[in-house]
Amino acid sequence: MSTPFDLTGRRALVTGSSRGIGLAIARSLLEAGAHVVVHGRDTSAVGETADALARDFGADAVSTAVFDVTSEEAVIDGIRGIEAAGPLDILVNNAGLQHREPLLEVSLENWERVIRTDLTSAFLVGRTAARAMVARGSGAIVNICSVQTDLARPTIGAYTAAKGGLRNLTKAMTAEWAGSGVRVNGVAPGYIRTELTQALVDDPAFNSWVLGRTPVGRWGEPEDIGGAVVWLSSDASRFVSGQVVFVDGGMTAVV
Repeated sequence: MSTPFDLTGRRALVTGSSRGIGLAIARSLLEAGAHVVVHGRDTSAVGETADALARDFGADAVSTAVFDVTSEEAVIDGIRGIEAAGPLDILVNNAGLQHREPLLEVSLENWERVIRTDLTSAFLVGRTAARAMVARGSGAIVNICSVQTDLARPTIGAYTAAKGGLRNLTKAMTAEWAGSGVRVNGVAPGYIRTELTQALVDDPAFNSWVLGRTPVGRWGEPEDIGGAVVWLSSDASRFVSGQVVFVDGGMTAVV
């Protein structure tokens, strides 16, 4: 039976989806019926991920795109190529990186690299995709934020600034595009167990802090993020725009 969460017939681009949270989001969108464009900068990794997803969901359900989300020219060419195969209905801005270094020591180069990758890329990809969405009068954009959208920890100042900016970029996009039928929302994951965070999981002190700080008492799994993205991409959230949904096991709800 069709439900408001059904994404059959819609095409979705998930940036940075060859692994980790992006891959889990791609799987959730595929399970909801969407065609997913797997994206990354590494052609080999993107191809391997797309092949694995195609085995599970069918070759027609998956395609690929390889481009640098921090390059305006590359983004324009990449989105143009995706749109040539069919309208892009859903964009998930997931690509990002982390850099740990105290603010008194971080170089301007590393600061700008994080801001460019975690914030400016969402502007570039979002604006480029939205141009066609606005012209068609429909579309859904989901920006992947973080608990650092609202909170801060030592040594990740650039990341915290970028994710805080991404929250307000989500609001700015809504202010300008919602009237044209393009909804923009954010999902803010808590501490998620991935290959990139495994070292933190394995650190007894940090692991203990996460478990004690998170009311549900565990790390999140990548799959925990997919349901919120499907909801915000579907007609089930058709009157929701400009919001950031925290999927953090209750971390930001308590002191």
